[in-house]
Amino acid sequence: MFRLPPRRLLPILATGFSLLSVVASGPSLAAEDAVVIPAPAADLPAADTPQTAVFAGGCFWGVQGVFQHAKGVLNAVSGYAGGARETANYPASGTGSTGHAESVQVTYDPRVVSYGKLLQIYFSVAHDPTQLNRQGPDSGTQYRSTIFAQTAAQKEVAERYIAQLNAAKVYKRPIVTTIETGKPFYAAEDYHQDYLTLHPSQPYIVYNDLPKIEALKKLFPDTYRDKPALVRDARATN
Repeated sequence: MFRLPPRRLLPILATGFSLLSVVASGPSLAAEDAVVIPAPAADLPAADTPQTAVFAGGCFWGVQGVFQHAKGVLNAVSGYAGGARETANYPASGTGSTGHAESVQVTYDPRVVSYGKLLQIYFSVAHDPTQLNRQGPDSGTQYRSTIFAQTAAQKEVAERYIAQLNAAKVYKRPIVTTIETGKPFYAAEDYHQDYLTLHPSQPYIVYNDLPKIEALKKLFPDTYRDKPALVRDARATN
């Protein structure tokens, strides 16, 4: 049975959205308007084993969907990071008082895609890093732009990349992305996993997230893959 979490359903009901009106109003990020940003000047050294990275940039549905369409990503799981295990759930995190951010844990093969490339996708396609404690229609600290660095090396590469992008004035406003360390990741409820793929006609997805997939395809054709790496598929093979 289709289930739309209440927090995302209310804005649709309040504004009288229908799928037709959402499409007619145009996407929040049109693929034809997307612009590629410089690649990181520094990156992590190559590794032979899968690595993990955790990114937060608004609603995890779209962020997960973007990374699932990137070659080299083995799994991308929606979840929560920044707060305690006891509040790592949708109702609690939705209050904005738990310290959690809706996040995506990306497991990737560094022989295929580097951490630097994931950062480039994160900053250019997955979200707008100049929006403070919000993304599009969603507001609150749970939607903040944050990189949850898993290692000191990830932290350094991310910090240097943010400085590089700010110095190049890639955006009209400063980047507000923060870097947090030592914060565990907790997987979200099952109904949040693979949400973009399972509900491509849901108005929120059509308006806010499908344009990100198109932008990924346009800006990173060598990295884009049509068939996403789904959580359900990863679970079936483990």
